[in-house]
Amino acid sequence: MENFTPVSALVGGAIIGGAASLLLLLNGRVAGISGILGGLLTPVRGDIFWRLAFLAGLVIGAFVWTLAVPSAPLTLEAGLPLLIVGGFLTGLGARLGGGCASGHGVCGLGRISKRSIVATLTFMLTCGITVYAIRHGIGG
Repeated sequence: MENFTPVSALVGGAIIGGAASLLLLLNGRVAGISGILGGLLTPVRGDIFWRLAFLAGLVIGAFVWTLAVPSAPLTLEAGLPLLIVGGFLTGLGARLGGGCASGHGVCGLGRISKRSIVATLTFMLTCGITVYAIRHGIGG
């Protein structure tokens, strides 16, 4: 958390909220990343382009950030095996939870969905316990 700044958090949150709102207003879809990606695994005609464009925007956004703010480079503090395991567990959790942090945490909370409130609280509690266990128990 050494790099946290309220201004960048506010700007980032506004961009995420704006993108989620635009997707809902213009396309009638919730910006849940696991659902958007999952929809590509069982493609429906006429439903592929916007999903690919949305996912490409996520990746391109990271590269744009490194060009726009070279003093704040993106870094990974974990090795590839841990990233793969973490990605798998995140995907599994999204399937079990009926959605991901973006769908429940950004869009669901914005709609005051009780299901999303419970899911987001569960995500956050599990994340906190996991980070604590890794940093203080396993020694990561």
